[in-house]
Amino acid sequence: MRTGLGYDAHVFAEERALVLGGVNIPHPVGLSGHSDADVVCHAVADALLGTVGAGDIGQLFPDSDPQYREVSSLTLLSQVGQLIRERGGRIINLDAMLILEEPRVSQYFGEMKENIAGALGIESRCVSIKATRNEGMGFIGRKEGAAAIAVALVALAGVSV
Repeated sequence: MRTGLGYDAHVFAEERALVLGGVNIPHPVGLSGHSDADVVCHAVADALLGTVGAGDIGQLFPDSDPQYREVSSLTLLSQVGQLIRERGGRIINLDAMLILEEPRVSQYFGEMKENIAGALGIESRCVSIKATRNEGMGFIGRKEGAAAIAVALVALAGVSV
């Protein structure tokens, strides 16, 4: 069994869609980034990559590469899932915590779980999504952006990474 930890943060930006866990969330601003800036998917991807020692999404999908411009993070997550399988891994579970002041997103957790599970080819019961506020502290508390933290557990079938 291998664990991995992932973290991602992005600032809010005008004229961008707010995409979290692959769900377009109605909100006046979105997150700035080269891809769709989905902090949930990015944190999950980094957690998964950590389980097999494969670096991070910035190394795998560099923002200097135009093919990743505005790409769906679910597409990137699907590729990470494939890499995990190629290295003999089986995803046991994922736990992600979204940190943002607004909007409230709990009504979208089910859809986020389905999207992430679908991209990775696992059952949605293996994915947990939660959210919390930063109680007015820091860039998140000032409503300047959002962050996410994720933990992954992967079973490796006798494969050295």
